[in-house]
Amino acid sequence: MVNLSPKQKNPSLTPPNDENLPTMYDLPSEFPEESGLPDLFHCVQPVLLSQTCRSPQYPRDNYLVASDFNIYYDRQHTLWHKRPDWFIVLGVDRARQQQDLRLSYVIWQERISPYLVIELLSPSTEAEDLGQTERDPERPPTKWQVYEQILQVPYYVIYDRYENQFRAFHLQGNSYQTVPLPDNRLWLEELGLSLGLWQGEYEGIEGLWLRFCDREGNWITTPNEQANLERERADRFRQLLLENGIDPDIL
Repeated sequence: MVNLSPKQKNPSLTPPNDENLPTMYDLPSEFPEESGLPDLFHCVQPVLLSQTCRSPQYPRDNYLVASDFNIYYDRQHTLWHKRPDWFIVLGVDRARQQQDLRLSYVIWQERISPYLVIELLSPSTEAEDLGQTERDPERPPTKWQVYEQILQVPYYVIYDRYENQFRAFHLQGNSYQTVPLPDNRLWLEELGLSLGLWQGEYEGIEGLWLRFCDREGNWITTPNEQANLERERADRFRQLLLENGIDPDIL
C-alpha cells in the first residue's frame, strides 16, 4: 500500500496562496444562531475547576459539579434553560450508578439552586453574562436575570481570559453586588474554599487559570499534580536511603 502525504490526499488543505487566507483569529468561532459554542479554553478550564473543587465541609457524594450542563428553571416554560460554563450545587446527592447520572439539572425536581455559577466570557455572550442586555418579553430571561432573580444563585463569577479579568458578584437581598477581590481571590464560606487566579501550566498549557485553594491559600492539587508530588517524595526517600548505604530495593 502506498502511503500518501496529506498534500496528496487533499490538495485543498495546502493551497499555494494560503498566506492570504484568514487565520483562526479572523474567522468566527460563533454564529448568531449558535452563540456560546465552546472553544478549547471552555473545554479545559472547567476540568481544572472540577478537579480542584474539593470542599472540606461537604462529602464528595453530597454536592454536584457540572459544566456546559442544562439547568431547567421555569415550571411554566419547561423548555427554558441556561447552560453555565461551570456550576456547583451543595447538598444534593451524587449519582452512584452510571445509569443514574443526570441528563440535566431540573430545578423543580431538585429544589436546590446552584451555590456558585461561573461563566467564561465569549464575545457573543459578554453583554448577557454581565447583565447589560434588557429583557425581551418575547424571549426567555437573560443569564443574569435567571441567576439573580429566579435561581438566586449566591455567587456569580465571570472570567475574561482575554483581559485576565476576574469578577465576582454576591447576591445581597434581591440583587448582585460586586465583591472586592484582594489578591484575585474569592472566599466562599459555605464551600470552605477560595476561588482564585493561578499562573501556571495545566495540561501542558501555560496561562492564568481559575482554580480553588484552601483556607490557608494553598492551591488544591489536581490528580496529576498529586501523583507527581508522591513520586517526588518517593524519589527523595529513595535517595536518602542510598546516601545512608541502604539499598531500597531489598527493603
